[in-house]
Amino acid sequence: MEPDVETLEAVGCGCGTRDRKAVGVDPEIKDSNLKRLRRIEGQVRGLQKMVEDDRYCPDILTQISSVQEALRAVGRELMRNHLKHCATQAIRSGDGEAAEATYDELIEMIYRHSR
Repeated sequence: MEPDVETLEAVGCGCGTRDRKAVGVDPEIKDSNLKRLRRIEGQVRGLQKMVEDDRYCPDILTQISSVQEALRAVGRELMRNHLKHCATQAIRSGDGEAAEATYDELIEMIYRHSR
């Protein structure tokens, strides 16, 4: 069963759809994540320049740590949204198969994100 557009807009992603493509994403969440990712993109370009310019290794490593933390922050935001809306909806749906699949997905997602 496909959720309606109103549900998708409230949820903020399209995890409940069969094709698993995000639809009806909350524009504020999307904009926030895109701004963060653009900033990260700029940081990575800065890292490339630091390497090209033979900058001091500890300075480069500090910037790498900064990029990694920024990516983790985007991941946490996406995970929070997924848990709060998509996973909760699937688990509460009363569909045992969907709930089990969601639990499996969550375990794998948490494992991958916590590495």
